[in-house]
Amino acid sequence: MVTRGKFVRPREPNELVPKDYFSEIKISDYFVTDCPLEIDLGCGDGKFTLEMAEYYPDRNFLAVERLLGRVRKVCRGAEKRGLQNVRVLRLESLYTLEWLLPESCVDRLHLLCPDPWPKAKHHRRRLFQNPFLDSVVRVLKPGGELLFKTDHDEYFEWSQEHLAEYSGLESLAWPNDAFFYPKTDFQIQWEAEGKRLQGLRARKATS
Repeated sequence: MVTRGKFVRPREPNELVPKDYFSEIKISDYFVTDCPLEIDLGCGDGKFTLEMAEYYPDRNFLAVERLLGRVRKVCRGAEKRGLQNVRVLRLESLYTLEWLLPESCVDRLHLLCPDPWPKAKHHRRRLFQNPFLDSVVRVLKPGGELLFKTDHDEYFEWSQEHLAEYSGLESLAWPNDAFFYPKTDFQIQWEAEGKRLQGLRARKATS
């Protein structure tokens, strides 16, 4: 059961509900097997997470999403597909990285099409900046990777600049055929309109 004030909401199938939101969780308490862990921050409708989990049954996937309707959709999608390697956490992305996940527990972290906050006065709200990168390095294992995509050209340039100036992550090439990487519904929609997504890939140092 999930408590919000006086209302107790039934837990969704495959939902990860921490015993304590103010302490680090133990990942192995929430997955059936001990496998490499991938995080999908702001998972939306879950299409990416579910396709990745089907393709990589030997990895665990934690989808993080703030909106309850989306959480329910991803949870039920995982149940329908019989995926034992998916858990869904209803929580804010940066808080999850800074406080809830243990250090050096994540093999790959995906951030796909976050809000670009296009107005200059709102740029401080963008996720991709140093506090986020610090938290990414905290949770990534040595050699773990951050994978980022955006449809917004100016936000992509902003992110490139922040990554180039950040010493904790090393930029990597990301050719289209590097590995299986399904498209989100958002990406499919934008490409149908003749628009493009650009991506950044970076790795935490191994020593």
